[in-house]
Amino acid sequence: MKKYIVLGFFILVLFMSVSLAEAKTVSVKGYYKPSTMKYVAPSYRTSPNKTKLDNYSTKGNYNPFTGKKGTVNPYKW
Repeated sequence: MKKYIVLGFFILVLFMSVSLAEAKTVSVKGYYKPSTMKYVAPSYRTSPNKTKLDNYSTKGNYNPFTGKKGTVNPYKW
């Protein structure tokens, strides 16, 4: 019985760590840009953080809303 409890605990920790590792999505409201006199449509992006590795535009990632693959090299400054 103790083995099942320990196994269940490890599975729970595994699921929690996987959900924390994925990029969160933030919606961006549409707005009017006076400098270009154009409307910028609403969109989605990854939540702000200190890394460039989880952005939709980074190589190795893809945008789940458009299906486009990332093209930006995260290591080029």
